[in-house]
Amino acid sequence: MTRARMPRPHEVAAARRDPRLLRAVRERQKDDAWRTRGTCQSVDPETFFPAPNEPADAAVALCRSCDVQGSCLAWALDVGDCHGVWGGTTPRERRAMLVAWRGEVEPDPDAIDDAGPPVRDRLLALVPLS
Repeated sequence: MTRARMPRPHEVAAARRDPRLLRAVRERQKDDAWRTRGTCQSVDPETFFPAPNEPADAAVALCRSCDVQGSCLAWALDVGDCHGVWGGTTPRERRAMLVAWRGEVEPDPDAIDDAGPPVRDRLLALVPLS
């Protein structure tokens, strides 16, 4: 597996103008129940996690028709998820958007400062090791 590189300045500049990112900023905390209405609910999850050498075109096309695309992308950027297709973006696109997101979006004032480990770490702690 190759290591992801940091996005170049011109990629970050383009990400700041990307309409998908602008929509995500607008819809950031607009809809808490976005997951229940996503187009992805009726599709095999593996569609959104293609192998590194496979194109993500099918997943991106499904996301383009989804009503909750902005909320989905906002969630992925908030948690820093770098795997799979979220909000119609590939991991490479999101890396550049993440730099722009962290510079543009202020932290949630309602969030607790000491929230503990990231969600992924808390979920992994619940999985029994065999």
